[in-house]
Amino acid sequence: MSLRRAVAAPFKQKGRERLPESELVVALSLDRDWFSPDQAERLVDVATGQGLLDRRDDGVVAGFDPSAVEIPDGFVPDESVLQEQSTFERLLDQVVAAGTEKQTAVAEINELQGDLGVTIEAAAVVYARRRGVDVREAAADAREELKAEG
Repeated sequence: MSLRRAVAAPFKQKGRERLPESELVVALSLDRDWFSPDQAERLVDVATGQGLLDRRDDGVVAGFDPSAVEIPDGFVPDESVLQEQSTFERLLDQVVAAGTEKQTAVAEINELQGDLGVTIEAAAVVYARRRGVDVREAAADAREELKAEG
């Protein structure tokens, strides 16, 4: 959620859902003093990889409604938002956000992996789908990772 808040803040401040990428980097680094310019560029890359931003010829577009994101007073994102999550971590986050305890989900995904004889990512996709969680994007990422390995 911290990544979504960090990305939403400049869009909310400017009242737009599309910004030139350079303006977004300046807003995250110089205007807010949250990150160095290099870190702000990394944040844009991570957010794009997670579907929060979409790069276009004329800049970046929020892949969500920034005005719907609550940004508490004094909010400062942690540098951990600069780390790209693995497909498994993203799937696990979605399952937890849907109401499953993290420890339970990990144990049951591991069990499912053993039962099905598949990768941890594939087991997490099956697990999430069985719980009604929309994981189309993460499932596509898992498929691409399998193709790259094979």
